[in-house]
Amino acid sequence: MNRMVITETGGCLERKHCVIRMPLGLLGFEQCKRFALYAKPEQEPFLWLQPVGNLKLAFLVMSPFVVAPDYRPTIPEEDAHFLGLERPEDALIVNIVTVRGPKQATVNLKGPIVLNRRTLTAKQVIPLNAPNFSVAHPLPTRGR
Repeated sequence: MNRMVITETGGCLERKHCVIRMPLGLLGFEQCKRFALYAKPEQEPFLWLQPVGNLKLAFLVMSPFVVAPDYRPTIPEEDAHFLGLERPEDALIVNIVTVRGPKQATVNLKGPIVLNRRTLTAKQVIPLNAPNFSVAHPLPTRGR
């Protein structure tokens, strides 16, 4: 196997809050290694990814399958191995959302955060098929 194609079509974490390890941090935030991933039901489908111990920083994330049901990132074998993914069902994918104004937001499909559901270890990866995805995929707004 030289890659893993993730085909999850929904769902978030079964818990409302968990702490995940990101040994390499996030691009630009490499010093942050532990994150709380949590949901607020009234903000569904969005989740928050917040560095443990830093209440001033948090990333808005979401399942990409909400806005791109055919999203199929091909995860490089070395990333799947790093995360200890044995099968696609072990992975949970979230992507960072950028709010660009009161009625404009995008989601980065080129740099998903892949989380091993069993070990709670995560990594931001660049899929092998990243050229097929946008770094600023528009989110629909209410009323559209």
